[in-house]
Amino acid sequence: MNLNKRKSITILGSTGSIGKNTMDVIRRNSERFVVHAISANRSVEELRTQIAEFQPKRVVVSDPESAIILTKAFGSLIETGEDALSEIARESDIVVAAMVGFAGLRPTYEAIRAGKRVAIANKETLVVAGELMTMEAKRSGAEIIPIDSEHSAILQCLTGESHSSISKIILTASGGPFRTRPHDTFEKITLAEALNHPNWVMGRKITIDSATMMNKGLEIIEARWLFDVTPEQIEVVIHPQSIIHSLVEFCDGSMKAQLGAPDMRLAIQYALSYPERFAHLYDKLDLLKHSELRFEAPDDLKFPCIGLAREAMSKGSVYPAVLNAANEIAVAAFLDGQILFTEISEIISYTMSDYALRSDINDIQYPPGTPLTLERIFEADKWARLTTKLFASEIARMKEMEQ
Repeated sequence: MNLNKRKSITILGSTGSIGKNTMDVIRRNSERFVVHAISANRSVEELRTQIAEFQPKRVVVSDPESAIILTKAFGSLIETGEDALSEIARESDIVVAAMVGFAGLRPTYEAIRAGKRVAIANKETLVVAGELMTMEAKRSGAEIIPIDSEHSAILQCLTGESHSSISKIILTASGGPFRTRPHDTFEKITLAEALNHPNWVMGRKITIDSATMMNKGLEIIEARWLFDVTPEQIEVVIHPQSIIHSLVEFCDGSMKAQLGAPDMRLAIQYALSYPERFAHLYDKLDLLKHSELRFEAPDDLKFPCIGLAREAMSKGSVYPAVLNAANEIAVAAFLDGQILFTEISEIISYTMSDYALRSDINDIQYPPGTPLTLERIFEADKWARLTTKLFASEIARMKEMEQ
């Protein structure tokens, strides 16, 4: 075994669900990979365990208090700040972009600029800046390999196929915990119910996104950039069993589907090994236990977030950034008990409509055709967060007055 030939990996967001699963993939393939650097927001005890086991050369901690605690144990190994985060994103062979939310945008962009292989789970990066990211990847030679099970499935279906033969990309969705729940009871949905996903174990934010099906809306925008297809070529189908992870329909009418157990480690390992396949180290899919596979169309009345995402994609420019920021703030407000489940999509719609009313001002500052930049995206993100917080606070205030 020649350990010098192991590929180095930086994990942005090592203590989250994707990060911990990535650590397990590396643990099971230690002859192929070595951890170079990790980053996290807090999760002090999880970081202690990861540092002790994987002995990374650099550790970046965003939360100042957590950084102080860890510095007492590990000294100068612990770093903080955006500059350090961007540095570790440029250093290793592979960068796993697993940070949650908009915070993962800049370090992921730095990794792409540096020409790295980016195994991307941070869907917000491609949602708000897909055009920038894909253009930069073409310039630098970076590889953007998806970790999401749906996009990993599409990549696997398209391997060896001509891009011109693609007729349609079909993203499957479990339908979340409320697929069969009557719409007239949605206002009574509790936080515990929304966090109880039937198939996947994920972080709180993405679990709520799955319950509202905003995750599928964001994945539509991602797929548009990852696979260079038009919005009209992307379809969503509910598949409650989560066995077929996605499909591609070709111009001759034939379809390819990728099947597998609902285990994120499979997609993570494929992103690290692509285009190779490593030996299977996890539970295999037993088709005899899944003799019935069902499909149905999403209910637009129950899940308006898919339509909001398509609207943002259609308008382009910074609208996906506005959508994403509004969703992050609205989900946080629901998690904090400020708003109802149904008010998540309502507040996102308010914010997008409010931004559209500013179009005259925006067009003066940025006339149509003005190139999209990170600065414009950050500006739109900041505005949308502040506006959405105001909407959420106003809704919470009105409820208090009614009590």
